[in-house]
Amino acid sequence: MTQAIVSLGEHEDRILTIVKGKYGFKNKSDAMNFVIDKFEQEILEPELKPEYIKKLAKIRKGKYIKFSSMDELRKATS
Repeated sequence: MTQAIVSLGEHEDRILTIVKGKYGFKNKSDAMNFVIDKFEQEILEPELKPEYIKKLAKIRKGKYIKFSSMDELRKATS
């Protein structure tokens, strides 16, 4: 486990205290790890699941009709 000395502003410290209390963590280190994990899940691009990659490959193999305008599309579908 890596240890780091982190300087937090007053606002950030309050946020960690709230997260610590809300989720019942023992210390702010646990709260910070939780916040980092949440950031990773929601903000950073998650890796695609293998099932989804297979589904995308099937979609890409499908046959498509190219339309140059909405009128052409409407004529083809009516």
